[in-house]
Amino acid sequence: MIRRIYLTSFSVFLALFSFGQTLILKDAETKDLVAEVAIYNKDKTKSALSDSVGKIFLDIFSDKEMIYMQHPAYKKIKFAKSELESNILYIEKNVIEIEEFVISAYRWEQNINEIPNKITRLSQKDIIFSNPQTTADLLANSNEVFVQKSQLGGGSPMIRGFSTNTVLLVIDGVRMNNAIYREGNLQNIISLDPNVIESSEIIFGPGSVTYGSDALGGVMDFHTLRAKLSTSESTKFSGNAFTRYSSANKEKTGHLDFNIASEKWAFLSNISYSDYDDLRMGSNNNDEYIRFEYVKQVNGTDSTITNSNPNIQYETGYNQINLMQKIRFRPSDKLDVNYAFHYSKLSDVPRYDRLIQYDNGLLAYGDWYYGPQIWMMHNLNMNYVKPTWFFDKSNLTIAYQDYQESRNSRKYQSEDLSERVENVFAYSINLDFDKNLKRDNQLYYGLEAVYNKVISEAQNRNIVTNELSPESTRYPDGDNKYTTLAAYLSYKENFSEKFTVITGIRANYVSTYSTLIDTTFYNLPYNEISVSNSALNGSVGIVYKPKKTWQINMNLSSGFHAPNIDDMAKIFDSEPGNVVVPNENLNPEYAYNIDLGISKTFKNIGSLSITGFYTILENAFIRSDFTFNGEDSIIYDGEMSKTQAIVNADGAIVYGLSAALILNLSQKLNLSSKINCTSGKDDEGNALRHVAPLFGSTRLSFTDKKFTASVFANYNGKIDYENLAPSEQSKSYMYASDDNGNPFSPAWWTLNFMASINYKENIKVNFGIENIFDNRYRPYSSGIVAPGRNLIVGLRLNF
Repeated sequence: MIRRIYLTSFSVFLALFSFGQTLILKDAETKDLVAEVAIYNKDKTKSALSDSVGKIFLDIFSDKEMIYMQHPAYKKIKFAKSELESNILYIEKNVIEIEEFVISAYRWEQNINEIPNKITRLSQKDIIFSNPQTTADLLANSNEVFVQKSQLGGGSPMIRGFSTNTVLLVIDGVRMNNAIYREGNLQNIISLDPNVIESSEIIFGPGSVTYGSDALGGVMDFHTLRAKLSTSESTKFSGNAFTRYSSANKEKTGHLDFNIASEKWAFLSNISYSDYDDLRMGSNNNDEYIRFEYVKQVNGTDSTITNSNPNIQYETGYNQINLMQKIRFRPSDKLDVNYAFHYSKLSDVPRYDRLIQYDNGLLAYGDWYYGPQIWMMHNLNMNYVKPTWFFDKSNLTIAYQDYQESRNSRKYQSEDLSERVENVFAYSINLDFDKNLKRDNQLYYGLEAVYNKVISEAQNRNIVTNELSPESTRYPDGDNKYTTLAAYLSYKENFSEKFTVITGIRANYVSTYSTLIDTTFYNLPYNEISVSNSALNGSVGIVYKPKKTWQINMNLSSGFHAPNIDDMAKIFDSEPGNVVVPNENLNPEYAYNIDLGISKTFKNIGSLSITGFYTILENAFIRSDFTFNGEDSIIYDGEMSKTQAIVNADGAIVYGLSAALILNLSQKLNLSSKINCTSGKDDEGNALRHVAPLFGSTRLSFTDKKFTASVFANYNGKIDYENLAPSEQSKSYMYASDDNGNPFSPAWWTLNFMASINYKENIKVNFGIENIFDNRYRPYSSGIVAPGRNLIVGLRLNF
């Protein structure tokens, strides 16, 4: 007998068969599986999320415990397990409104309707459909984070005029930023495999109250796949396999993950491998970007070779392997223990922006490449749930990271290859608590300790004889230590259904210590740098919902970036005609920010959201001319170079606006658009290096039972020569030339198509074409030219 259960805003179709601990969620109209559905109990001490095949586990809930279920696109419901007689639940789509779904903005799950920050959430469904090659591409696909690339194996996110060591990367609650995150562009984010990301949140604006130093422009918080337990006495086995090919760089990617689970133990294993050939740029516009020639060793001698296909960016290919292993043990409903091991290794990655530089009419370098970039992380997390006077939930995260990177460079027709290697050993511990108080209010508080040890080594290798000789190190070759200690407290209160306030404070202590042993190469005026800083940060946020379809957010917050080893103690770091030297007098930089956001939903039509921000930066870090031992220029790597250093400017301001529009043209067709505009100047009126141009995207999407397709345009604005940062104005090799022969960053746009077909319930085919018109363009500040017309084909199997 089939019995129909009516629940608030839900249709549930039931069949007569035994219901266990697993629920399958399907769309009531299309019968498609629904991923990313959140469930939780009344006090939010228990929660779960449906996976990519619509499966959700209910074993953490008791039979009569009330369960709340929600998803941005579906109607909300509450029910108890005892009310269900089927393991399939059909859910109805909702009219678009300002939805409430759980997100990790304060290290604990939150209702997004109660968070004053601007936050963008990328779900596993979004990630699978966008089909990114790297995690940097994943962020770029959001069209709310601008990504710079010096080479194919790279990707440096820019958020609100901040980048590199002033935006924070977090993986499963562990900060990825370390003591050698530099002011220049980074590529560390590609160490994280996009195929293991379950969800990600981009938190815009200072996040130092929760996350500490470096979170000036924002926080990118990534959550990787979790090991899933069995809901019965029998052992369960499940997994995913995936392969992809992209034509622009002849990408070949393979991925496999599988989960073995009992009731208390679960093991999740993952491996991904990608191989990328040299990248082909577009064939239309901007002829300055063409690669006419390159350097190649012929009979042991550097020779300049004419490029047979000038649209191929010779020496950009590389490969990468990623491994992940997770072990989960849950002895009781109160304790959940998770161990994770991450390993990533890149092959040698040619630095393309250096390989296209000229010196006296000849290519400047015979070699310039990053050596294998290796990242390894051990992460132990223990979550304990038991209401006490001290806390209701506690979370302990202990992590160790081992990171290695190297730089290898050789001038054209030189036999001497400079090899500089850096190793960072990073230890961290976080202890976080969540306490529900008597009223509709909550307290979040915690402690953090981070310790980094940096080892910097160098040697010079003769490529003919293989003879080794000493070379100057990038950082002091002695003892390099970076330590942070912090405590934070945040308080949230819902004064009514319409009005929420969140406030917080954090105390920080940061110390940096470096010693120089070998003074053979440079006569430094000191052989030790020791600096300690403290900072107090705070935030106050208000959420006001005058009506159900309106939401107004305002957030006042401060952030800071304390000088790390790279900022303060870097010995020398060359770029064309310049060298960067140490500055022991560098002080922390501080950001003071205000956000104002307004969201409005229109019944049966769509939604509109607008967010504006204004940030004041004090003691801003800028790269500026500097005297070293009384000299403004020195000989470095055989070249007379102007000395520069990271110094404190009096200040800077950054301000901007972002907007997002969604229109429901029909039940299956919608139009969406995003636009981001940022501007910023330092106290001398100079443009800031990491302020991106105007950028955005407009997308037309169609969703049917088994077919999803999207046609979209991505676009970037122009930056004229006079609006380039001074450090960018000297890089004519990376930019187009205006009518006066000065470098500038041209505007560009691309038309793209992506689609996916669900074949049965466990096979998905993705395909698409990027840059359909084969435009030749280089994103702002990037060394490498973007891909030309790119055919993408992927196949995914769930088992």
